[in-house]
Amino acid sequence: MTPPAPSSIPATRPTAGRGDETRCACVVSAPVSNRRRAVLLVVTAALVLVVAVVSITVGAYVIPVGDVLKVLAAKTGLTDSTNSLNASVVWDMRLTRVLLAGAVGAALACSGAAYQGTFRNPLVEPFILGVSAGAACGAGLAVMVDVPLSMQVMAFIFGMLAVWLTYTLSRVRGERPTVTLILAGVVVGSFFSAVFSLFQYAGTDEQLRRLVFWVMGGFYRATWNDVAVVVPATVIGCLLLWRFGWRLNVLSLGDDEARSLGVDPEPLRRWVIVLATALTALAVSVSGIIAWVGLLVPHAARMMVGPDHRFVIPLSATLGAVFVMACDVLARTIHTGEVPISIITSILGAPYLVYLLRTRATHLGASS
Repeated sequence: MTPPAPSSIPATRPTAGRGDETRCACVVSAPVSNRRRAVLLVVTAALVLVVAVVSITVGAYVIPVGDVLKVLAAKTGLTDSTNSLNASVVWDMRLTRVLLAGAVGAALACSGAAYQGTFRNPLVEPFILGVSAGAACGAGLAVMVDVPLSMQVMAFIFGMLAVWLTYTLSRVRGERPTVTLILAGVVVGSFFSAVFSLFQYAGTDEQLRRLVFWVMGGFYRATWNDVAVVVPATVIGCLLLWRFGWRLNVLSLGDDEARSLGVDPEPLRRWVIVLATALTALAVSVSGIIAWVGLLVPHAARMMVGPDHRFVIPLSATLGAVFVMACDVLARTIHTGEVPISIITSILGAPYLVYLLRTRATHLGASS
């Protein structure tokens, strides 16, 4: 059967049709016109650029916007020379952080939106299938043992390995029920967390310090090599997830309804999980574990444009980039030493979740 056009597909379903499935993850709001959605996407995309420029200018050494533009012009060959100190601070220290923070924020938020749409659960976030615990275990192994691979590569490999184990263990009589998949993620995550705790217990003071700071997240290790890998991969991954947007709208109706509309839910769910997991593992490998981004930013996007994933996914990417870049600025300016960014995101994210629980409880699965 030929599936209907994306514009004719309902974006959500109030309740799930089976007892083992949760209520719909989407925050139901008043209808939003596509023109307004497009305007919001353009505005938030422009906001990404504004926040990026501001992030480069502020810090212990404040650099005016004009000097930042001169440095960028000199480095891109538009002018011949610039202040060497400004060039070192802007190009070698801050620009790499800003680009990496924006890419990581977009990756985590976009993955969170995809996960929530796939599982039809508003409390699902990118780390639900064990990717963060697996990445931490891989990074810990790189710190504790002399391996030929870097901490970032080991974190990425073990993050993907953890989700593969989750996906394999969740198969029951030829099917992968959503509840079983999530429970398998909890089991796998607990195992890798225990191994990581063992590394912390057995490590030296220097090894323990490296492990703790990596887990708490930060961009103080940002390099141009990281930017060259993470930024293009994030753009490609987010675009691929965006292409699945209308199919996620169909999937939100339930598996049987999706099949009747010509969408096979199992391959779709598998591809979305693979793409979202790869984005999450890539982000975690270069930044450590940054909490709340993949859980809260998609909710903010739905409140702005409604539950249609064709707009939720790109808006989540831009909002995630803005949020993480802003948190990175706070992390390196509110104290003489750098504060781990996960502390900032948790301080800002927890009150927002309380707000959602107090004002939109019925949309989060509570009874009205």
